[in-house]
This record gives sequence, C-alpha cells and structure tokens, in this order.
Amino acid sequence: MVNLSVNINKVATLRNARGGDVPNVQSVAVNCERFGANGITVHPRPDERHIKHEDVFALRPLIRTEFNIEGYPSEDFMKLVLMVKPSQVTLVPDAPDALTSSAGWDVEPNLEFLTSIVDRLKEKGIRTSIFVGTDEENIKWAAKTGADRVELYTEPYAKNYHIDAEAAVAPFAAAAEAAHRVGLGVNAGHDLNLENLKYFKDHVPYLMEVSIGHALISDALYLGLEQTIKAYKECLR
Repeated sequence: MVNLSVNINKVATLRNARGGDVPNVQSVAVNCERFGANGITVHPRPDERHIKHEDVFALRPLIRTEFNIEGYPSEDFMKLVLMVKPSQVTLVPDAPDALTSSAGWDVEPNLEFLTSIVDRLKEKGIRTSIFVGTDEENIKWAAKTGADRVELYTEPYAKNYHIDAEAAVAPFAAAAEAAHRVGLGVNAGHDLNLENLKYFKDHVPYLMEVSIGHALISDALYLGLEQTIKAYKECLR
C-alpha cells in the first residue's frame, strides 16, 4: 500500500490567523497518525507564515511514523533539518515568497548545489527526495545527485484529470518507470485529492508515498479528520 503523509501546513495557517494555539498543530499531527496516516509533512517557509521553526522542534519527539520536511535548502533550512533529523527531507526550488510549490527542479544546472545538499543530509542519515516534473532526462540528472527518491509534481495531472485522465496520468507513469530504472524511489504530491488519487495510484507504478495537505485538510472540514484520512487511505489500497 502507498504511504499517506499528511501535510499540516494549513492547520498552522488557521492557527496563525488568530494567534494563540488553536488549532493545535501538535495535536492534529498526533491524531493524523492515530487515524492511520503513515507520516507527517511540514513545509516551513522563511516568513513562517504557517509552520514555524518552533513547531518543527515540538513535532519531532511526538511523531511515531515518518517526518518529512519540505523546503528550499537555504542555510537556515539546512540548519533546522540537520538539527531535527527528520525521516526525509524533500528539496523544493521555491522562491522565499512563493505562495505554494509551482515547479520542480531543473536539476542539471543545479547539480553541484543539489549534490552538496544531498551529501550533507545523507551524512546525518536523512533520506532525501528531490521535487521534479516528469521530464525523464531531468530525473536521470536527479539520480546523479545521490538522492534516494524524487517527488513528482502532480498539479498538471490534477488539472487535466477531468479532461482526459489517461492522457493526464501517462507522463507520470513514464516518469515513475524512468525513476525506477535509475534507482530512485517515487513519491508524489500537489493537488491530489479524493477524486483523482485512486486513478493516479492505480496507473503510476513504483509509487511509494503521496504527500497531501490542502485538499485533505479542506475535506476534513466536511467529513472530520478521522473519516477523511480513512477515505484517502482507501484510495491508496
């Protein structure tokens, strides 16, 4: 079964809108695990507009499954993750002011930089994943960094799923095959939801993990967190 990692950034966004500690990010993370999530994802940004550095430190001893921290590998980010030592770090190319991730790495021109980052993480025993699109040559370059996995940026799939699901998923299936051929594990994330997730899982080989935040937390407003996580897990069976 494909692992479900729940991105809890939106919980922190709601908390920060009023200040204080409601909803409590740590309690939500613990409950996500209790309800069946296989991991927790956070994406601390430089302006701390949702997850704060203090949240990351508070979450670390509480998480019993896998802890995935996403972000651009600035020195501040690297200092944080090397101290916290999560299960996985997912490297994304976001600018500091980006609203959300909108593209994967162009790996070849960033090969030296990404390789140095991967080396530092692996020295601490941290699994590494590089956020990429579906270009197969780019995935081959990702393997040259020494990373363990790639995370496929799935917004293009989500946008085109209702137009032509078969055509929408085809590049991702090919990308997963390409990743497997060069020894990379396959993660995926961005705009996956209860409508499109099962089809994606059924048609993309070697898929190990999906990271889902915005849609899952939004669904929880209607269904409740426990039932929502169960519904997403059912899509991944």
